[in-house]
Amino acid sequence: MDDKETALLTDAIVRSGRRLDLSKFGRVVDKHSTGGIGDKVTLVVAPLVAACGAPVAKMSGRGLGITGGTLDKLESFSGYRVDLSTDEFLAQLGRIGIVVTGQTKELAPADGLMYALRDQTGTVPSIPLIASSIMSKKIAAGAHAVVLDVKVGAGAFMRSLRDARELARLMVAIGKAHGLRVTAELTAMDTPLGRSVGNALEVSEAIATLRGDGPADLREVVLAAGAEMLVYARRARDRRAGRAALERAIADGSGLAKLRELVAAQGGDVAMVDDPSRLPRARTVEALRAERAAFVGRVDAAAVGLATVRLGAGRERKGEAIDHAPGVVLVKKIGDRVAKGETYAEVHRSGHPGDAEAVELVRGAYAWSRGRVTPPKLVLGRIA
Repeated sequence: MDDKETALLTDAIVRSGRRLDLSKFGRVVDKHSTGGIGDKVTLVVAPLVAACGAPVAKMSGRGLGITGGTLDKLESFSGYRVDLSTDEFLAQLGRIGIVVTGQTKELAPADGLMYALRDQTGTVPSIPLIASSIMSKKIAAGAHAVVLDVKVGAGAFMRSLRDARELARLMVAIGKAHGLRVTAELTAMDTPLGRSVGNALEVSEAIATLRGDGPADLREVVLAAGAEMLVYARRARDRRAGRAALERAIADGSGLAKLRELVAAQGGDVAMVDDPSRLPRARTVEALRAERAAFVGRVDAAAVGLATVRLGAGRERKGEAIDHAPGVVLVKKIGDRVAKGETYAEVHRSGHPGDAEAVELVRGAYAWSRGRVTPPKLVLGRIA
């Protein structure tokens, strides 16, 4: 399909249901990731951007296969509701300036039917159909601008930079045709983002990042996406000013306070924000120790993602229940030096049948180097 055909298909999907009008709330912004391993960016960037005065309205999805889902992570907060009605969605956005929930049935209903048909016809990888599916939901949800995080690599749906660029370009073109401001950032996903992979573990890392203690790679992706969102919301004159505003929201605690507000508004246990040790925890933690001194040369994102599925933290089929407690913590990442006997990864286990296989997957995800290794580039490009 060419750009015009794809834009017309997207418009038809949007018109199959309701399109929200959010103009009374100001310049509303949204952020979407195509999915990766350890990708908890929404949990950090949404409250930070909202704390800077930009309304954030986001409808998220669940995890399937090796990539996690924002809704599953948020449900680590006991009681958190992801099934808000459209009226509840709008009321909360007006009241506290942020909402993160699941897709309502009124928005782009044709997309669900199209997706089922794609599964049956082997067209799930079709870039025009991926683009129209993502953008129809973003357009229907009513945001004025969207920042897209298109993941590239072994732990992403788009394995090649060429395909990722084409998907990004097409989504930006669709947004422009429908009056949306869109930026697509291409970010690497050959190795997991951050150090934690698994629902409650990722939530805990997101809270740490909002407190100023998170891993550098996660912080960088958050600042890049958040700065774009603030510019589009007209809360920052440029990306540099946007980054500075986000850093202030981390330093003064207003970003963390906004997360508390979000969790409370949607019925979650706020005590878990204040004390992440109250989040679901695995029964046992198995430490993997280095057999010799070396540098970490690689951590395969796909292997770590599959390990979390085996641990019960992910699902292989739609609708399967998941366990929020287990997962993997990458104590050492690419470029780090590890001494003999030192822990390089932790596997958080809850007694699922695949636990032993998961441990071996994590062990095999690591490749070692005798010499120093330069960590890979994180942001691979930008299309606006």
